[in-house]
Amino acid sequence: MPVPSRPRLLPGAPRWTLAVVLLLAATVVAEVANERAAGQAGPPPSLLALALHGGVCVMLVWRARTMPQERAVWERLAAGAVVFSAAAVATTVLGLFPATRDVAALPMTWAPVLAFPLVYGGLVRWNRFGTNLADPNDVLNGSSAVLAMTAVLNTVLTAAGSRLLDGPWWQVQGLLAQVATAGVLVGTSLSVIGLGGMRRDPRGWLVAGAFALALIGHVGAVAQGGVPSGWPAAAFALGVCSLAVAAAMRPARVDPQPTDPTASTVGAFVVILASTAVLGVDSGLDGAGAATWCAALAAIGSSVRLLVNVRELAQLAVSRREALTDELTGLANRRAVLRRIDELCEEGSSLSFALLDLDKFKEVNDGLGHSAGDELLRLVAARLRPVLRPGDLLGRLGGDEFAVVAPTEIGAASEDAAAALGRRLVAHLGEPFRVGGMSVHVAASIGLASSGGRFPAEGAGAPELLLRWADAAMYDAKRSGTGVAVYDSTRHADSSTHLGLVEQLRTGIRTGELVLHHQPQVDVATGVPLGVEALVRWAHPVRGLLGPTEFLPLAEVHGLMGLVTDEVLRQAVAQASAWWHGGRRLRMSVNLSASNLLDTDLPHRVSGLLLDHALPPEALVLEVTESVLISDPDRSLAVVARLADLGVTVSIDDFGTGYSSLSYLRELPVGELKLDRSFTSGLLTDTRTEAIVASTITLAHRLGLRVVAEGVEHGDTLAQLAVLGCDDSQGYLHSPPLPADRLERWLDQVRSPALQAAGVPART
Repeated sequence: MPVPSRPRLLPGAPRWTLAVVLLLAATVVAEVANERAAGQAGPPPSLLALALHGGVCVMLVWRARTMPQERAVWERLAAGAVVFSAAAVATTVLGLFPATRDVAALPMTWAPVLAFPLVYGGLVRWNRFGTNLADPNDVLNGSSAVLAMTAVLNTVLTAAGSRLLDGPWWQVQGLLAQVATAGVLVGTSLSVIGLGGMRRDPRGWLVAGAFALALIGHVGAVAQGGVPSGWPAAAFALGVCSLAVAAAMRPARVDPQPTDPTASTVGAFVVILASTAVLGVDSGLDGAGAATWCAALAAIGSSVRLLVNVRELAQLAVSRREALTDELTGLANRRAVLRRIDELCEEGSSLSFALLDLDKFKEVNDGLGHSAGDELLRLVAARLRPVLRPGDLLGRLGGDEFAVVAPTEIGAASEDAAAALGRRLVAHLGEPFRVGGMSVHVAASIGLASSGGRFPAEGAGAPELLLRWADAAMYDAKRSGTGVAVYDSTRHADSSTHLGLVEQLRTGIRTGELVLHHQPQVDVATGVPLGVEALVRWAHPVRGLLGPTEFLPLAEVHGLMGLVTDEVLRQAVAQASAWWHGGRRLRMSVNLSASNLLDTDLPHRVSGLLLDHALPPEALVLEVTESVLISDPDRSLAVVARLADLGVTVSIDDFGTGYSSLSYLRELPVGELKLDRSFTSGLLTDTRTEAIVASTITLAHRLGLRVVAEGVEHGDTLAQLAVLGCDDSQGYLHSPPLPADRLERWLDQVRSPALQAAGVPART
């Protein structure tokens, strides 16, 4: 069974290189410890430092070559490491000659600054797509942040009268820039961890830890006034070690996140504010020239970045316009129409809404082709545009449906305004259209609705409500042949939605439109499929396949639940019998509603179904919820007891979500408990939930009950359920609900090897 992959070390050469890097880092740390114990204060041996830099370069270059999905990240990190390695070599060479020994530290002092654009550019691309168009690596923002932080450090040291500022400018500013670059990289790496899913990727934390250790080392170097020694040097070695480990790990599965231009804009503003503050403080200090220059350059860089963002804003405006425009006709699309209704309702304006559906448009499409149909839609859009008054909006909702949103004039009656809008629309559609060299007459059925000031100021639910009203009126116009109808709550409220759907459901039950999908239940310990839960769907002839939440509440309210349950039971028992006699010994679980348990004749009908299909009673599981039992406890408990007397298994569904579970366990002939998905989803993250689940499983087993966990979606959850002794598991980890034929194929692929291993005979 699938288990989410976890980051782990990659095999082969990377492990050997990593081992060498770790050994070198340990040697450097040990050397630092020995120097500290001996009271010395020298840098670690240069050969060890060179070897350490070389090892991490090899790791990062290898990672960049073998990780195409993250190549932009690791290539830049590797390039930054190469800069450091080159600087280390240059420092070593310069230190060999007396004439250059005084400036030997120059390359390593400025190496972090030179490597910063590369490393920073890699981090801002990690797990992001759609990077900034004008500045993909966000170098302006990052460099400006480094300059601003350097300016702040200069100002603080100047105000404190630090002697560090008395050193050579290249050394002082290089040391402060080191701290600034490390600080910015720590913040950037933490922002990467904040992306969706990256918190579960240890590599992000390791990279952030590497830069945090580098920051500690740079701060220590500043405190020591130059080349780091002692524990600051050890921090650098440990940071290199952390980066090497991150490069050697497999990536976790995370979803890439889109670039947020807000972050760069806010960052630029913060840098400008900080730079302005530094300039204000520096005006009263002596010797703050470096801070002033850094702050000025930071402000200029961030200002340029804000100007660059204009291109992003232009692209955003184009995308927004495209998102609100119908591509075929150039009109407003559904989203724009609904948004316009929201805006008018928020303003407190009254409005009229017209919904147009072209009659017999399918005949044009089928007879003349889809290109002719598209041309007709464009012609209709052009014909309707003159209908609009200032402030009106014409849109295409999709297919051959158009809509008009028209604010109502002050003092005008809402129904009269809607009727007037309908008349204008009809008048403009009377003339024929020239399509493909032919003259085509197109009529439309128009439903009109008006707000009439009936919506709250915030317009909550107004677009959907107006659309539903107009849809009801439009279908009335289509049925009556009048062409135009204004919504009337006395005629259209129920006919368009509830009552109409109820009558369609009544017909659908009779004509066989209800179908079953089956979700498997598997043994937690062995993975063997042992049963299925039957879940009803409605194959609506117009609206397509509807889920249970879209029609079962109506069936319950309008007294159709008995008919629905009888049909579900009939199909479920017939399917279970076919599987059972075909060698698939699967339990079939069926849900019962409140009205079912008040039906005293239900046990008799269930008994008849079992006899007619020769299905053993133990193959049928009837699920009830605690809320179902509360409605009429005496009658429902009697019905449940009679069902149990037949030999079928009674299961308490969504166990733990009610308030009287234990009393039902004592009073009911229950054979199974189904743990609600709210418990399985929190099993790994909440210790209290785990304790409740563990106690429930123990209690159920002591009572001789089977426990089924619902909503299992992750391998880790399944593994924990196995540890706790849960019996069966059901959820999308195994399979979504499937039609019977697809479930059989799933069983053939998944079940047969498990059955053979368990010694269960194969299907005949």
